[in-house]
Amino acid sequence: MNREVTNRIAYLVACVGAFAERFGISNQHAYRYLKTYKGTDFLCEFYDIEHTFSIEDAVDDLTMICQRNGGTLA
Repeated sequence: MNREVTNRIAYLVACVGAFAERFGISNQHAYRYLKTYKGTDFLCEFYDIEHTFSIEDAVDDLTMICQRNGGTLA
């Protein structure tokens, strides 16, 4: 596995963990929620930009994206 793929995976894992922590849910539940409401798609598509911001900013962005796609966590 090349370095960029490893970095992308580590970033995704960090964002899922931070999202879970913010909303007081398990990492597994956070991942399923983000997958269902297009949060993981967003992180993958916009990794080049998102990884330059703080994890807190990424969680804010994920919350907004998921809400736009029908998610109810706020």
